[in-house]
Amino acid sequence: MRILVTGVAGHLAQALLPRLLNLPGLTEVVGVDWRPFTYPHPRFRFIRTDIRDPELPRHLEHVDIAIHLAFVMLRSALGRRRRERNLMRSINLEGSRNLFNCARQAGVDQVVYPSSVAVYGAWADNPVPLTEEAQRRPVPGFGYSEDKAAVEFWLDAFEQGEATPVITRLRVHGIVGPNAQPLFNRLARSRLYIRTPSTPPPIQFLWEDDAVDAILQALRSRVGGSFNIAASEPRPWPELVARHHQLTVGLPYEPVRAIQRMLWPVTGAFGEPGWLMGLRYPLVVGCERARQDLGWRAHFTVTDCVDLCQELEPPWGRLSAPES
Repeated sequence: MRILVTGVAGHLAQALLPRLLNLPGLTEVVGVDWRPFTYPHPRFRFIRTDIRDPELPRHLEHVDIAIHLAFVMLRSALGRRRRERNLMRSINLEGSRNLFNCARQAGVDQVVYPSSVAVYGAWADNPVPLTEEAQRRPVPGFGYSEDKAAVEFWLDAFEQGEATPVITRLRVHGIVGPNAQPLFNRLARSRLYIRTPSTPPPIQFLWEDDAVDAILQALRSRVGGSFNIAASEPRPWPELVARHHQLTVGLPYEPVRAIQRMLWPVTGAFGEPGWLMGLRYPLVVGCERARQDLGWRAHFTVTDCVDLCQELEPPWGRLSAPES
């Protein structure tokens, strides 16, 4: 079995690679990224290229499964070009379309695509929990949410009438863990939270090992469709913050959003405007379909995620799943 992984220099790939390379029957993992990357393993081969490259089909020759991780989440990853929304959209949309089209052209059997719960958007009228049939309403102004939804809408048409490749969409929640985006880890460790005028909505995270488990289960099951992937037992943010901080601070949403918008032209450290809605309104998903069809379940609860994030002091070590 030969597997190609796009975005191999990214956060989730760092948690995925060690376990992927230990799969029985694996011949080779081909890693693709536009950034330089090395990984010392005899069954790993790296190709430095852009997923928008029209020559991508030749890299997919003799590949059985593609795992599509290449996606710009935070525009700060683009460095000095972070304010170029069109660049982010080009990488995310054109790159994804190219990857799926090339996979079909090359005869790839399956593409595992970690999408995001951001396709649903965080809205005041969101039911708790959201199922995979829920309306996809991306948050305007949050590029990641807009682009993830745009790729999914395009895939709806791409899959019509075609048997291959099997496409497994994993709608993952915000990932925390040793290799995760530092912004999400800081949120999980913070004593700050967004104050809401009514009852605080429950929040969810996803521990990175559970995200990797979902990808590996998708490979084993070879089942297509959309699957919510998130930690169990969502809880209100103030309650989670109070577990580790005697002094907690609830911040009003509108002033925080205004400050973030002021800082955005200067620094991308706090993310682009738009994502804060995910802290104001509920974005909680149910994962029953993943349990039934993929055989996946989260080993880490939301509380586990927050508790374990307190331990993520450099150097970050690996953490094992709790006994179940």
